[in-house]
Amino acid sequence: MSEIDETLRAIVEPRRREILQLVLDDELTAGAIASHFDVTRPAISQHLGVLEKCGLVRVRRQGTRRYYRAEPEGLAELREFLRGFWNTSLQQLKMAAEEEQKRADTQS
Repeated sequence: MSEIDETLRAIVEPRRREILQLVLDDELTAGAIASHFDVTRPAISQHLGVLEKCGLVRVRRQGTRRYYRAEPEGLAELREFLRGFWNTSLQQLKMAAEEEQKRADTQS
């Protein structure tokens, strides 16, 4: 499975996206993250494990606690893949606008 596939599988789950939002600017413990959800701590730990495995969160251990923080670089390959679609769309829009301008110029 490619890195893009793993990333997409990770972020398709709504709770994982919520977790990423929680740890985007703040480093939080698993318990603090779990307190935002109405599911068990083991369920949140499983989500965190998936996010860690595909590089979307970084874990720092301090004693018995684990602190999590979003790792935006984990989205780099997916971002580049999507950027390719954006660039292609912009190029197509530019070509369509230029064609329209040529038609308008020949009708004048």
